[in-house]
Order: sequence, then C-alpha cells, then structure tokens
Amino acid sequence: MSADHKLCASFRDPSGFIFMKEGDLLRQVNPPYEPHYKKLMGSGLYGQLTGKGLLISHEEVDTGLAMSEGAIAVLKPDRIPFISYPYEWCFSQLKAAALATLEIQQSAIQLDMVLKDASAYNIQFHKGRPTLIDTLSFETYVPGTPWKAYKQFCQHFVAPLVLMSHVDVRLSKLTASFIDGIPLDLASKISKSATKFSPRVAMHLHLHAQMQAKAAHSTVPAQTRGAFNKNSLLGLIDSLQGLIEKLSWKPEGTEWGDYYSDTNYSSSSMSTKHQVVNEYLDLVTPQPAMVWDLGANNGEFSSLASARGIPTIAWDIDPAAVEKNYLKRSNDPYMLPLMQDLTNPSPAIGWNNKERDSFLQRGPADVVMALALIHHLAIGNNVPLADIATFMNDVGRWLIIEFVPKEDSQVQRLLSTREDVYPGYTQQGFEREFGQRFELVRATAIPDTRRTLYLMRGKG
Repeated sequence: MSADHKLCASFRDPSGFIFMKEGDLLRQVNPPYEPHYKKLMGSGLYGQLTGKGLLISHEEVDTGLAMSEGAIAVLKPDRIPFISYPYEWCFSQLKAAALATLEIQQSAIQLDMVLKDASAYNIQFHKGRPTLIDTLSFETYVPGTPWKAYKQFCQHFVAPLVLMSHVDVRLSKLTASFIDGIPLDLASKISKSATKFSPRVAMHLHLHAQMQAKAAHSTVPAQTRGAFNKNSLLGLIDSLQGLIEKLSWKPEGTEWGDYYSDTNYSSSSMSTKHQVVNEYLDLVTPQPAMVWDLGANNGEFSSLASARGIPTIAWDIDPAAVEKNYLKRSNDPYMLPLMQDLTNPSPAIGWNNKERDSFLQRGPADVVMALALIHHLAIGNNVPLADIATFMNDVGRWLIIEFVPKEDSQVQRLLSTREDVYPGYTQQGFEREFGQRFELVRATAIPDTRRTLYLMRGKG
C-alpha cells in the first residue's frame, strides 16, 4: 500500500473518510455534510463533548491536503495510539462504551443534533476512557423523526451486553462474527429464558426483535412509523441508560482470574521479578513507544510500563483477568487491557478482509513482555518453541520473556492432565531456538524459583 492512502475501514459514509498523507492521519469532509459540520462546530456540541473527553478533538488544516476535489474541510484528529475492537473488550469496557454513546446522544439531542451512527467501532479507548472517534457521526435533528441508529445501538451494545450478563460472558465473541452487531432475533432466542423478568430487556431486545421482523415485510418507510419529539428521544435514551447501568457481570470462576493468589512466587521473589522487569525496560533504548504484555493477567507487570507513560496493551485470554485489570486501572491513561487468544488471534475481517486489522497487523510493538506464558503455549497448546520464537519476533522488536521449566509447579499442573511428549522443552532448547531469532542481552535467575527472565533484541 502506498504511503498516501484511504483507510480500508473508512468507506461506508458519503459524508467523508479517513486517509493517510505524509504520515499524518486526516479526515476529509465532503460537501453533503457541510450543514451538519457547521452545526456541530457552531452549536457548542463539539466543544462540550471534546471538553469531557467524549469526542476526539481535531484541528482544521489546509483543504489542499484533501484526497479529492470539493472537500469543504480537512481535519487532523488527535491520534489514537492503538485501535482495538469490541470483540477484544471485557464486559465493563463494552458497558462503558455503551454509556458513553448514550451520553453523547443525550448531549446532541439537547442541541438539536443526533447520532446517525451508533456503532461500537466508532468508540476507542483514549487516555483511559471511551471516546467517539467519528466526528461525522452527527447530523441535524429533524423534529418528529425517530432515532435511526437505535437498531444499530441495540445490536452493537444491548444484545452483547445482555448475553454476557445473563447467559455467558464468552458470547461477546459473537461480535466478531456479526460485524454490524449481533442480530436481535438471535440474541433474543439465546437470552429469552434468562431475561423473562426484565421489562427493559423485553422492550429493547425481545419486542424490538419482533418489530424488526415485522418491519422487514412492511412497505411503509421506517421514518413514518410513528413520530418522535425531542422528549420522546430523551426518554428512549433514559430507558436505554437504565437497562445498561443495571447489567452486570462478576469476574469469577474462570481458569486464570485469580492467578496471582495461586502462584508459587514468594513475596521476595515477586519483588525481585518487578525489579528485574524494570531494569530490563531501562535497558531498552530509546524508550519504547508501545509495549504489549502477552498473558498480562490482571496487569501486575503491564503497569510497570504504563507507569513510565508508555502506551501499554495488556492482552489476556481470561475474561475475568481482563475485567479485573480494567476495573482496577480504568484511570490509567496509558493502560489498555484487552482479550486475546494467542493461539487463535483476532483475524482481519470485514469487507475484503481489510475493514478490521488482525492482531499481527497492529504490531509490531517496540517491546513485548511474555511473563509466565511460554509453558501455556508450548505445553498447554503444543506449540513448538521454534514457532513461539518466530511469533514473538513477528510481534515485537524487543522481548522480555520468562522461561518456566518443567519442574515448576505451574508446569506440573499442566502435565498432570496430559502425557509428557515435550522432550525439547528445556532451558537449553529454549535458548537455542530463541537464539535463532533474538540476540540475548541479559538473563536473570529469579531467587527461590526455577524461573529465568531474559531480555532479548530481535534480529529482524
């Protein structure tokens, strides 16, 4: 792809699009959107929302930078360090994104504007909070018309949150299969028995799904099926807020949700591990612009990077661990906890397989941390050490990795349910295979354990 290009995810809205030019991320505003853009900027809504951190701020730049003729404005938005997707968020992240969307809509209505889109993909976590990144999502409110993004909001937020709260938190993964939100009829079928005593779920999910099915066979235009005044719209938003706020999920009962309460580290060895990781981060020069912590659990060590002001992505497969990390560190502007199965990472999906980037496409990070992880990949998932080394070299330029030998209690826990067919899983085998891809910078044995921490630099 050329240096100057339109982003593959930005093609659906005729109002404008995002593009890259000379390394800058820019947004072109097209003529059809001009009256709405002027109202957004002149009504005070833009200033109100950016002041609260609910909308990404921007500066207007020369329209000569536009990718095509006729642009009425070119915007340079604040850069988001890392783009994540709803199927990687924990329950409370999706809930926070839903409530932020409703707060934005509420503010817009009061200033005679509405959100024409309510896609979860329009929200990103920026400086620790959910922020709308699509400046062109607003349009002028036309009295008497319903909220046309209501269905989209219910598919992107209500359906997955109800399923996660009332049925199984793992059903959030359905959002990766349905890129425009979980179909309401499907969510209704799965959750109906578990939510039969919830009037708001009945209204916004079950009855909504039935009305949607009827509307599919109707020849009456959607905008004429009833009138909505401003109070009606505000009442709808209030009802949705009440539903979302009451939905909850308690992070417990998962395999690794309480990892640090069941570890073989003593307080002194844990303290040494913190010290060594900090020392290794000091040795990475220049200071990394991005750190990925793979298998981060509750962010115990991810926070050592974020405390330095480094944007840090704390990946983990366990929804309870990610939930606890987010709830504990939601005020950390540099920490972003996300869910990821490294043996089946997020693929490139959407139109032409280019609308949403894969896990690997969003790398490499300057530093990857892989602490207490390698045995889960090598023994828990039968991934050869050579393949793990290649993977780590693909996702990071520097590597802080912990080798956990077979004698370790956590490895014995894994081997208790399977035959030991891993003769190559030794410290010597680890060093040999990783030495093919990395230059060893330092190795430190952790006292009172059989574990060793390594700092490595990728060979390219």
